[in-house]
Amino acid sequence: MAQKTKYNMVKEKITEWITSGTVQPGEKIYSENELVKMFGVSRHTVRQAVGDLVHEGWLYREQGAGTFCSNKMFESSQEAEAPPKAQRLNTNGKNIGVITTYISDYIFPSIIKGIESYLTAQGYSLTFACTDNDVEKEKQCLETMLSRNINGLIVEPTRSSNYNPNIQYYLQLEQNNIPYLMINQYYSQLMPPHIIMNDEHGGFIATEHVIKLGHEKIIGLFKTDDLQGVNRMQGFIRAFRENNLSFFPDMVITYTTEDKDSNVVERLQEFFKKENKPTAIVCYNDQLALQVIFMLRGLGLKVPEDVSIVGYDDSSLAEATDIKLTSVSHPKMDMGIEAAKWIVSAVEKRGTNEHSTIYEPELVVRNSTAALVKNHN
Repeated sequence: MAQKTKYNMVKEKITEWITSGTVQPGEKIYSENELVKMFGVSRHTVRQAVGDLVHEGWLYREQGAGTFCSNKMFESSQEAEAPPKAQRLNTNGKNIGVITTYISDYIFPSIIKGIESYLTAQGYSLTFACTDNDVEKEKQCLETMLSRNINGLIVEPTRSSNYNPNIQYYLQLEQNNIPYLMINQYYSQLMPPHIIMNDEHGGFIATEHVIKLGHEKIIGLFKTDDLQGVNRMQGFIRAFRENNLSFFPDMVITYTTEDKDSNVVERLQEFFKKENKPTAIVCYNDQLALQVIFMLRGLGLKVPEDVSIVGYDDSSLAEATDIKLTSVSHPKMDMGIEAAKWIVSAVEKRGTNEHSTIYEPELVVRNSTAALVKNHN
């Protein structure tokens, strides 16, 4: 079972590099030796994962040259350009639209599974779409949903920390008496019903955890075009203040959707060339935390002996490698089920549309964090 988990982790991570654009069509991926070191798995596991991705068309091999990213992702996105990534499930009963920023990786399948499990049991059909966190694609998704005469809509906002130019479509939903609910975040201009996490507190407990372990030189990595990241960063800063810890230059590294994980990791890597190195890192999510662990491995540093790492979302990635991530919990499937219950109640006019829920996060402590060794530089 452990071998299967490692195999899935390698395969999913390489696929994520391709789908996120970290590796472009025609670009060579890491060598077999590099992947073995990066993921801390056996050569057999790497060969099996890469072989399957070649068989599925994500990668291709050139004799004597290596393994390269194929055009599969590009071709599928071209085919799906209009309407953008919309998928219809079931054909009976009333129709609920679901728009997320992403649909096929990380925590999103669990959220969608929660939504789907409840709605299909209630006899509703679903129309799924994803925006890839792009406001123009969100506009296309909303136009698609309105054209399909949906009865209700569950939305994960796109770039929620910025002004959203698609507000008119949400106002049109209200005008047409179509209830909608936002999950993970919401547009402050609309103040709609929403189901979210207390991300500020999540950032706080993640940071305070390593502070209580004796760490002072702590770096925070946060995505800032989504409110989740902004709020987590606020919690990070509050933890310093409340524990009377001194701030230091460049203690926060920020990035946006356009930035690749590799760029963030490269900027972080510069800190480890200096004398007063960080001893703990608080990451925006588990995906980024794994990238950081792989980078540290490449520098010959150990987690948590040399550097403690905290992730966020307590995703499947948190336990996918030999280093189990300390991470902040995310309700995932529970959030999806609650969102589905709310939308059914609103469509059938069995409850108020003003209901909102804020989940309080908890820290799941594993072996990626440890007390600072007193003589640590």
